[in-house]
Amino acid sequence: MLILGRNDVERLLPMNECIEVAAGALAALACGEALQPLRQVHRLAGENGLLVVMPGALSGAGTAADGVHGVKVLSLFPGNAALGEDTHVGSVLLFESQRGAPVALLDAASLTAIRTAAVSAVATRLLAREDAGDLALLGAGVQAHTHLEALLHVRPLRRVRVWSRDPERARRFARTASGRHHLPVTPAATARQAVEGADLVCTLTGASEPVLEGGWLAPGAHVNAVGACTPNARELDTDAVRRSRLFVDRRESALAEAGDLLIPLRRGELGEEHIAGELGDLVLARVPGRTAPEEITLFKSLGLAVEDLAVARHVWRKAVGKVS
Repeated sequence: MLILGRNDVERLLPMNECIEVAAGALAALACGEALQPLRQVHRLAGENGLLVVMPGALSGAGTAADGVHGVKVLSLFPGNAALGEDTHVGSVLLFESQRGAPVALLDAASLTAIRTAAVSAVATRLLAREDAGDLALLGAGVQAHTHLEALLHVRPLRRVRVWSRDPERARRFARTASGRHHLPVTPAATARQAVEGADLVCTLTGASEPVLEGGWLAPGAHVNAVGACTPNARELDTDAVRRSRLFVDRRESALAEAGDLLIPLRRGELGEEHIAGELGDLVLARVPGRTAPEEITLFKSLGLAVEDLAVARHVWRKAVGKVS
């Protein structure tokens, strides 16, 4: 069994490849070629952390030798960000599906960072206006770096504004990202200042209460809501969700885990029919995406095991020389 650490994953998983692998995984899920149970989330360590278990299986798309199953196990400690450490720490254990043998153990932090942004890029490619290029990042951590990289693959960004509850983190991010991408990246004093006028918005925080208000969103904007992943936490207020044409990675998961949707549902402010479709249906052109230039679109990301397994399979196959 191969053991693939952070450096291996980052070397073998360029963002452009991950975007295409993620799109394929979402299409496979929509076609019934994947097993995707709900993940298990357990609170631990005196309310400071979560243990997350994400099992799944993915067919070989016609080739039994390429079928895989496995599990991602994570410790999720949001407070790590303030210490300069990963908030997601864990492993992906990958099995081949012919005889059930384990074939690889991969670092989950690096894989999650890349594939989460890649899925947001898939959503952005399908939902954002073609001329979108003014990006607001709410959050200045690992996901801000990977989302900026990913969105540069699908839209010609002109300007980036970044906000963080820690202003110094936003300033450091702006300096680093400007130099890395040769792009104007500026820190914003408030979340509102970052968002107003932007046509691309990514919420990437550990917030449990809204950091994005619907009234700030410009007509025609596209939002990737990524940070909140439990039923009682949300980054978007009800107005932001209500104003948007909403897509999710998986309906069942969203209705069990996504506080951005569940909180207004429990309050009777929205109905389940507000979900326009799953991202895999968009990949397969089964449902319409953006229906008008002025429409606001929203992708609520939770992260799925089948995305992790597809990406882990791709990394493993490259590591053993099955693909170049």
